[in-house]
Parts: sequence; C-alpha cells; structure tokens
Amino acid sequence: MEKIIAFLTSLTLETIIPVIITALVGVVIIRAILKLVDRTLSRSKLDRAATGLLKSLAKVVLYVLLALMVADRMGVDVTGVVALASVASLAVSLALQDALSNVIGGFTLLTNKPFKAGDYVEIAGQGGTVQSIDIAYTKLSTPDNKLIFLPNASVVASQIVNYSTAVNRRVDITVTASYDAPIETVKQALLRAADQPQVLADPAPFAGVTNYGDSAIEYVLRFWVGNADYWDAKFAATEAISREFAASGVEMTFPHLNVHLDK
Repeated sequence: MEKIIAFLTSLTLETIIPVIITALVGVVIIRAILKLVDRTLSRSKLDRAATGLLKSLAKVVLYVLLALMVADRMGVDVTGVVALASVASLAVSLALQDALSNVIGGFTLLTNKPFKAGDYVEIAGQGGTVQSIDIAYTKLSTPDNKLIFLPNASVVASQIVNYSTAVNRRVDITVTASYDAPIETVKQALLRAADQPQVLADPAPFAGVTNYGDSAIEYVLRFWVGNADYWDAKFAATEAISREFAASGVEMTFPHLNVHLDK
C-alpha cells in the first residue's frame, strides 16, 4: 500500500500528460485498425460468424498492448509485468478455465463449421437463427425475436441440428381421429389439407396411420417445402386440417374413457 501511495505522489504534470496522450492516441489508432480489420474481413470469404470472433480477438489483443504501453510510459517495469503474467498464467487459466473453454470452443466451431451465420439450428433444445460466433458465446435469434447467448463450450458438447444445410425440409403434422371415421376418408382429408402453394409436388405429400391409441387413431401428414416456406406451410396445413375434417365429418378426438355397466 505504501508503494502505491508513493507512486501516486511521485506523479507530476510532466509525467501524467504523456501517459494521457499515449492512451488517447492509442485508442484512436486501435479504432482505425479495427475499422480496417472490419473492412478486410467483410471483403473476405469468411462467414459472418468467423469475422465476429476474429474481430473480438483483435480488439482484446490491441487493448492489452495499449495497456502495456501506457504502463511503460508511467515508469512501470513492463518486463517484470510480463514475467509476472507468465508465472500467474497457470493460476489464471485454472480460474478462467470456463472462459478459456468457450474461446477454444469458438475456434472449434469455426474449424469444423457445423453451422454458419444465417443458419436455423437447434442446440441443446434452443432453436434460432445464428447471428454470430463471438469470443465466448454463440448468439441465436429465436422466431419470437429473443436473443439467446450460448457458451461456445456447451455448444461444442451439445447435439446440433442444422435445418439450413439442405434446400428443402419435411413437415410432419400428427393428428388423431375417431375410430368411427374410415381411415381412407381421414387420409384423403389430410392430403387435401396439404394442398398449399408452398408444398412441393415431388416428393408427393403422404398421409398414413402411425398408431392405434386407447380412444383414437393417430395419423401423420408429411410433405416437403423449401426451407424459407417451412413455418408458413406448416401453419396453413394445420389450420386446413380442421376445415377438411369438418367438411368430411371426421371427428378430431381428445382423450376420453368409455365405461360400460352390466345390469
């Protein structure tokens, strides 16, 4: 504590001004370098997720170098600081192992490329569009406009489902109908519900029985659409099923129990 007080009292206007000038000029230069890096990366073939991570790393490195320069201008023995940092690196790495795992996870994601910015993915039960892969987190934007930050380490360790790798995507809609309704009538009603402008003709839509339940028969309707049309087609077909069932006299059942009493 005494050394810190002695150091602060030894500061004069002649020593403070160069330090302030160094810090201000350094910040201006760093901002200029980051803009140059940003322009360079935007012209490269790297995807948006990779550029976000690289820019974050460049920013950290540049500000660490500026801090060392400012410390040197203040008369601090930078060589001793670097040596002390190397000695303390093991302790820091143990204390920050989660953060370091996230950084390593970010590099792993950029190397293996299970997804890129703009892809719609599902990671650890969270679904959304990839916004970026930063130094510690992967950002997902959900359909209801929520921004989810997932640690890169957990992303690497989780099962990743990428819905954007293929051009087309299959829609599966499961419904139940009464045992009283003929199976063929139900299947035809489901196929009519799939007659939507976004639905592809090849492969053709399919409807079939998947299970005989306690109080209803379970059916599935499957059809293919382009990735961009997935939600619109699914919502439209789901609503159309109710109309087609009503028009065909098909009862859409709910769980119930029939009790027979013998006299």
